[in-house]
Amino acid sequence: MAEQSSHEHTHTSPDDWKHTGVRVIPGDQLDNSTAQTPGMSRAAAINFARVGAQKLWAGTVTIDANAKTGAHHHGHLESVIYVLKGKARMRWGDKLEFTAEAGPGDFIFVPPYVPHQEINALEDEKLECVLMRSDGEAVAVNLPDLEPAEKPEHVAWIDPTHANLPHGDHHHHH
Repeated sequence: MAEQSSHEHTHTSPDDWKHTGVRVIPGDQLDNSTAQTPGMSRAAAINFARVGAQKLWAGTVTIDANAKTGAHHHGHLESVIYVLKGKARMRWGDKLEFTAEAGPGDFIFVPPYVPHQEINALEDEKLECVLMRSDGEAVAVNLPDLEPAEKPEHVAWIDPTHANLPHGDHHHHH
């Protein structure tokens, strides 16, 4: 066997991928030392420190029954939340004035810098979600001074590909 002199990223032998190829991260071996927000438990599965992922972060989120997180945002990161069990109520906006709900099988998208709060809408069941982010780092900027609006305005999500909006639509209001 000839020794490889250089460690360039030439995909010479599949043996190189034995430990750097596909990785399985068991659900009971997630990393709880990631950035946390009050009221929620985050556990990292895919992040830079664990598997060298450069462009993605993935993990789980659990929110106790009848609990909610503090207001926060995730800086420049895009986030996708997939609800496994329970019912999520999301609030967002400068005063958390908007709200929408999601159940098992639903996806939630959170754009960069949007202040938001995750709420467990059920009083007797944990909310369990899978969380994916667009960068290998975890960013959570908690916003303790954000005063929530008393009665959030409910927003029913409409798939843009199926939306049949009148011309006076309110979607581009800032």
